[in-house]
Amino acid sequence: MPTLTVHAWPLRVAVGGLLGLTTLLAYAAPADTTEQVVNAEQSPKPPAKQKREPLVIPKVDRDKVICFCLYTVHHKILKLSAQLYPLLEGEARTLSLEVEREGGWEKLQTKEIHPVGWMTTFRIENWDDTRSWNYRVSHPGGAKYTGIIRKNPLDKDVIVVGNLSCNSNTDRGPRTDIIANLKHQDPDLLFFAGDQSYDHKQHYAAWLLFGRQFGEIIKDRPTVTIPDDHDVGHPNLWGAAGKQSFRSDGADGGYFMPVEYVNEVQQAQTSHLPDPFDPTPVLRGISVYYTSLNVGGIDFAIIEDRKWKSGPLGIVPKMGPRPDHINDPKFDRQSINVPEAELLGERQLKFLRQWGQNWDGVTFKTVLSQSPFANAAHLHGAENNRLIADLDSNGWPQHGRDAALREFRRCFALHLCGDQHLATVIHHGVNDWEDAGISFASPSIWNLYGRWWHPLDPAFPGGYRNPALPFSGRYLDGLGNKITMMAYANPAPDNHKATGYGLVRFNKKSREITLECWPRFVDVTKPEAKQYTGWPLTVSQFDNYGRKPIATLPQIVSESPDPVVQIIDEQNGEIVYTVRIKGTTFTPKVFRAGSYTVRVDGRETKNVQSIPGE
Repeated sequence: MPTLTVHAWPLRVAVGGLLGLTTLLAYAAPADTTEQVVNAEQSPKPPAKQKREPLVIPKVDRDKVICFCLYTVHHKILKLSAQLYPLLEGEARTLSLEVEREGGWEKLQTKEIHPVGWMTTFRIENWDDTRSWNYRVSHPGGAKYTGIIRKNPLDKDVIVVGNLSCNSNTDRGPRTDIIANLKHQDPDLLFFAGDQSYDHKQHYAAWLLFGRQFGEIIKDRPTVTIPDDHDVGHPNLWGAAGKQSFRSDGADGGYFMPVEYVNEVQQAQTSHLPDPFDPTPVLRGISVYYTSLNVGGIDFAIIEDRKWKSGPLGIVPKMGPRPDHINDPKFDRQSINVPEAELLGERQLKFLRQWGQNWDGVTFKTVLSQSPFANAAHLHGAENNRLIADLDSNGWPQHGRDAALREFRRCFALHLCGDQHLATVIHHGVNDWEDAGISFASPSIWNLYGRWWHPLDPAFPGGYRNPALPFSGRYLDGLGNKITMMAYANPAPDNHKATGYGLVRFNKKSREITLECWPRFVDVTKPEAKQYTGWPLTVSQFDNYGRKPIATLPQIVSESPDPVVQIIDEQNGEIVYTVRIKGTTFTPKVFRAGSYTVRVDGRETKNVQSIPGE
């Protein structure tokens, strides 16, 4: 049948008095959509070809105009976004959310559909999260979409999180193997760390495709999606607090796509997240979404690690073929660590500081963002293309990276991310090896631009060495940051450029975290199914502040188990850390001799003197 390819930005179609900023009326002709139907019984197979097919919006029957739904529940507030195919003239512009109660459907809310982006978000307060609910989103034209809003899994000892990223458009087919595996592994939360779309000027059509690919598992569990550079139309993104970029590579900092486009992408991908910590837009009215989400006692800080980041052009001298690529082996790593360069920005650092102190109903803290805080790739795109340093990585600026890691470790937070098409587990160091937390960057779902961890220098003595991997251990990354590489999955001829997904298991009883890394086209139900070499890894929650103490404080003995302990340095008033301990006894470590305030479940003892270490 003939098809109509979706036109790229900046086509604008007048809809309801507004500008349809997403090529709203571009359709494919009616098509056989069976290729999009996920069959969990189908044997996982790699795509037969790697050709980028045209992006089309299938013309669906009018009782199928609801493509998919995403939701989160946080502090008894449900937020659920429904994404539609384009509506036709004369069709109703409302959706209703219903739940099944006592054998019938009860309508909770009716909302207008945004004509820009064809979606809406329901927000229901006082949500009963002590049980699961069947839900239904319905359109007056007859379309209905059903799923399950899960109960808050507070009673589970192990909370499971899927960690995914980088869903390239070189294969627009279904993700049958990932869907089948995740249905079996049954995560309590899904996290998509960015690059859900690689169609830079066609996000709406690409977002519908993402929904067809993953909607089958998204509809029945809370899901976090956050946009990265390709989602908002950039090859790389240095958001520079929202200013205008005038270069196609974005290296001058800011966004070069129109503000309306950027905001529409963020609306589609993040409207279902809990309300932002501070909703004040950045420059030019670009929206923000950084926030927190508690699922089963795991408290996630969701941050935007590109939005405030400075562009390298004009801040550091060009030392390679691009402003962000450094190939000069003699370059001074500290010369580019300039104070005017930002990473997370003061607003997000303030948020992290406050979030890290709140442990009500929390056992673990975890940060979700786009990219790891290290320059953890040596070879880019090909095995003969070695870079010394990459300023697109969150290893730069180094002082911004260190400031972020200090906030992460202050609450013993794990970091989950993606972006690099290179799965890694890194124990980060600020002043010394492993004195901060651990990050797990997921492999790409499907991106054949490979990156490799392949250092030329030997590892420094000490630290963790993975017996299965030759390049594990302590290294300086290309920007001089201390990192301990615990695991990595390099591209190889038999692993489809190291594609796959991650899985994280938080054990609330043992306080252990197990990190799994699964290749594409592996059936996890089979006894012979294997993860990438070097995985799984199990670490302790308390490894996420690995700094060596200079002294300790007297042992804490609590009448109640697992109290929240906060240590405050009385010399400067700074919170050293806050954590829910395991058990009833705890010997606080400190990093300076002196007097401290100790709070145990809010009860405060001042002028506690440190005890020198051995």
